[in-house]
Amino acid sequence: MVLQAHDVSVEFAGRAGPVARALDGVNISVAPGEVLALVGESGSGKTTLARTLVGLERPTAGQVLSDGQPLIYRTGALKAFRRRVQMVLQDPAGALNPRHTVYESVAEGVRLHDVADTDPDGRTEAELVAAALSEAGLRPPERLFMRYPHELSGGQRQRVLIAGALALRPSLLIADEPVSSLDASIRGEILALLLQLRDRLGLGVLVVTHDLGLAWNVADRIAVMYLGRVVEQGATEDVLLAPRHPYTRALLSVVPEIERLEPVVLTGEIPDPTRVPSGCRFHPRCPALASGEAEAAGVAEECRSLPLAVLDADGAGCACHLDAARVRDDNASPRMGR
Repeated sequence: MVLQAHDVSVEFAGRAGPVARALDGVNISVAPGEVLALVGESGSGKTTLARTLVGLERPTAGQVLSDGQPLIYRTGALKAFRRRVQMVLQDPAGALNPRHTVYESVAEGVRLHDVADTDPDGRTEAELVAAALSEAGLRPPERLFMRYPHELSGGQRQRVLIAGALALRPSLLIADEPVSSLDASIRGEILALLLQLRDRLGLGVLVVTHDLGLAWNVADRIAVMYLGRVVEQGATEDVLLAPRHPYTRALLSVVPEIERLEPVVLTGEIPDPTRVPSGCRFHPRCPALASGEAEAAGVAEECRSLPLAVLDADGAGCACHLDAARVRDDNASPRMGR
């Protein structure tokens, strides 16, 4: 695996207030050449996890592993790690320095990491910048060298950010809502670019998004987050065609491309992370509990009071008492003979 989170928790303490558990035991992994989509509502912990995976936040508990080795939080070690794991931010207009040209924006990382000094092909800084812009779909690159961000379209600015990451020859890209600020006509081009980079360069890609429709189009696997934990994960087709967790079903029900599900309106907001509910953390908003489905299955009290185990990083899984009851019932049902 290129990158793993192993039982990662992140807490933020106020000066006098209670501790906020932004992440509470997260296990995920991204393999070379794989696209993993991390999905959930705002406040579910997606961006905090992305920041933790690139070393911008330090886990309160658990570990971030790079190629199986724990991440070391020293300046030199972090610098080497961040050359291999690059983050592409969601707002290119805000991420790019308005006073820097396209060339300067891409060359900044090349200089910081001495890429030209270690390039196996002996390319100059200008050649590395041009190659990165070309890989990001900005051709001919030299025509853009002296342009400023305000002279570019939104899609071009996003490609410049991607080029800045590619110039370092990373093994993993973390894209935080990579198309949320773009027009619909441009989104498909950027998503297609990410897939091309995965196929051509063997990159692992972690896409952070609230949009399950986007995940359907690009991801090999999906991890669904709610209030600091992964509540369902698995192959994209399995999760989106046969969602097991009520939260996943609710998110899917409002995706325009999926017409087979009745819309599910979740009441309330994601709870305050300083007051995580007892039992299943989703139970105060769970449609299955509100409708009596959990009661009929005999798990309503478990939903309200019994904590669920943290999901492993690999394979498929669902953290839901109702799903566990269904699995038990299926295993106990007599099998039909031939």
